[in-house]
Amino acid sequence: MTVITKGLVDGRVVAWRNLMNVRRNPDWLFAATVQPIMFVLLFAYVFGDAIGQSMGGGTGGEVYREFLIAGIFAQTVAFNSAFTVIGFANDLQKGIIDRFRSLPMSRLAVILGRTTSDLAVSVVALVVMSLCGLIVGWRIRGSFVDAVLGYLVLLLFAFAMSWIGALIGLVARSVEVAQSAGLMWMFPVSFISSAFVPVHLLPGFLQTLAEWNPFTAVVNAAREQFGNTFGNPPTGWPAENATLYAILSCVVIIAVFAPLATARYRKVASK
Repeated sequence: MTVITKGLVDGRVVAWRNLMNVRRNPDWLFAATVQPIMFVLLFAYVFGDAIGQSMGGGTGGEVYREFLIAGIFAQTVAFNSAFTVIGFANDLQKGIIDRFRSLPMSRLAVILGRTTSDLAVSVVALVVMSLCGLIVGWRIRGSFVDAVLGYLVLLLFAFAMSWIGALIGLVARSVEVAQSAGLMWMFPVSFISSAFVPVHLLPGFLQTLAEWNPFTAVVNAAREQFGNTFGNPPTGWPAENATLYAILSCVVIIAVFAPLATARYRKVASK
């Protein structure tokens, strides 16, 4: 059995172990879905009409609700990387990593199993958020193939974010630090984007940051594939090639953070 094959086989076992932990602690899954639902209700019904009017939408924020859901999808899967952060920090603090180190298993399996299991949580969260979107008036107006591509881009983004979370979780010295570090950086990344308002409504240099933000690319790609674009589409290379840019951004993130997280894990596991 090759090293990669053994890593995949052992990683599947670790992923199953992590999913069983979610089953035994359903509050994790509850937290992964309740917060996004709160964001949907807050923005759709509290701010939706005002923002919709500034975008040229209709009364009641109908257009804005269609605009919003793709942003909530991207925010949901990105914030789920916090589970990767906390999961690793918790395993380190409780000595689980030391137990894994004593077993005849691939070191790649632990980190791959964690990112894979958290990807499964993101799948469940996307299903719940899709149902929530349908309730508030969101609809998929593109073809079935386009919709599948939209979801795949979101899941690729979730996988990329989990590798960032893995590195943070392995660097954090405690669960408490991991909880703060895992979410702190996500707020500017998600809000300085097209998730909640069109980029052209952002002030000054924030527009440029938002245009090139990979988060914006993922949101725009999802809207494009779901057929939720309206009015004058955003201009510029990142917006006009949103799906391509989103995929390339995710690949680059994985290419950068996967080796860093793996190297950090080897250092931690060797202690």
